[in-house]
Amino acid sequence: MRRLWLCLVFMLLPWFARAEGLPDFTDLVEKQSASVVNISTTQVPKAGVDGGDDAMQEFFRRYGIPVPPGGSPHGPGGPGNGGNGGGPRDGGGEQHSLGSGFVISADGYILTNAHVVQGADEIVVALTDKREFKAKVIGSDRKTDVALIKVEATGLVPVKTGDIDKLKVGEWVVAIGSPFGFESTVTKGIVSAKGRSLPQETLVPFIQTDVPINPGNSGGPLFNLKGEVVGINSQIYSRTGGFMGLSFAIPIDVALDVSKQLRDSGKVTRGWLGVVIQDVTTDIAESFGLAKAQGALVASLEKGGPADTSGLQVSDVITRFDGKPIKSREDLPRAVGATRPGSSVKVSVWRKGQNQDLTVAVGEMPGEEGGGLRPASRRTGGENPASKIGLSLGTLKDEQRKELDLKGGVLVQDVSGAAAKAGLQPGDVIISVNTADVSSVEEFNKALTATADRKAVALLVRRGDSSRYITLKKDGGAG
Repeated sequence: MRRLWLCLVFMLLPWFARAEGLPDFTDLVEKQSASVVNISTTQVPKAGVDGGDDAMQEFFRRYGIPVPPGGSPHGPGGPGNGGNGGGPRDGGGEQHSLGSGFVISADGYILTNAHVVQGADEIVVALTDKREFKAKVIGSDRKTDVALIKVEATGLVPVKTGDIDKLKVGEWVVAIGSPFGFESTVTKGIVSAKGRSLPQETLVPFIQTDVPINPGNSGGPLFNLKGEVVGINSQIYSRTGGFMGLSFAIPIDVALDVSKQLRDSGKVTRGWLGVVIQDVTTDIAESFGLAKAQGALVASLEKGGPADTSGLQVSDVITRFDGKPIKSREDLPRAVGATRPGSSVKVSVWRKGQNQDLTVAVGEMPGEEGGGLRPASRRTGGENPASKIGLSLGTLKDEQRKELDLKGGVLVQDVSGAAAKAGLQPGDVIISVNTADVSSVEEFNKALTATADRKAVALLVRRGDSSRYITLKKDGGAG
């Protein structure tokens, strides 16, 4: 009798699982897998180009895992070696890598990560029905890590996209992609957080999940249980290079906005204020008379920039931008970046104990070619030395030097990579490189080039009213 009872329990377990609401992913996978593609790229080294090219550096930044040479770009690596799929490799001088993507229109447009196709000389898209097509890059935006590519094919099945505002923390999500070259691999998990900020990414409110993501998953879709794409799997947090329970996806609304601009004009333009901001701490809130430690504190203004000419002032706390609440420093770059240049928007600030409303004419964000576009096929041997360590620099104006009581220095406009890891920030002024004083971007690059045989460089940095040395390790670390 007891054995009969146990058999009955095991027979009913699947029914109880469904009754308790545990998900069954089979229908979702069957319907959506055809929309997911495998992307393999080939990069041929060019004469005069440093072997440590941007694409490889970007891969290591996101995954931090070296991949052994050899193997097929379409297949997984051998057991125990971390796999060859998903990482840059050297095979007879060529570098191969794998990623994922998904079809967004029946006429062949596909979304993936910018770092998947960056620097590629050839891109091959493989469908689940084993057909393969060469793809061309329509546009690539490194600031959000989104790329739009296109194939000439028929019978494509586009995905359905979801509403990111309806996505809830704790709900189930599914990733389909090609980790380490294992095509059409399905992994699942839950949404761990929304609107997550990462140290070097200021324009993307990432979806954090615990979905297992590994090299080769990059660019693949993140589905909700309705079979709708809610994000593009982009990067992981890892101390080992492998998955450790923290993965991050680009929200689909951000990706679709970027892809529309890339499709319409081949470039991405973003709004710009020309301010350096910082968090509002509890102490600052108390000293400013704010009820809560919220908002973005204006630490400095670029002379003649949109914020400066519109009446914003140093010590203003921006609390709302174009109707959107600014709860933390990270909220402002996203809100401004999503605004079309030339727009006039209402900005609410806390100034000297009172709320005030200003109208600000938003400018266009300076930076990469075309306001943030860098075609993935472009490679050159004459890259700016400052940009190799993640610095975008500008020359200080005479009035700025007078205000800071400096004879020289260069202004830090944007940071990423090694510079961001070292702690450099937009608005910093670099006075010297090791012991060499610099007064222009050209002088900075010359001084940096002179340290080519050193693993680290000491930068004397002016921030606010004080100066200090920041040690920057060229391999991406911070000293």
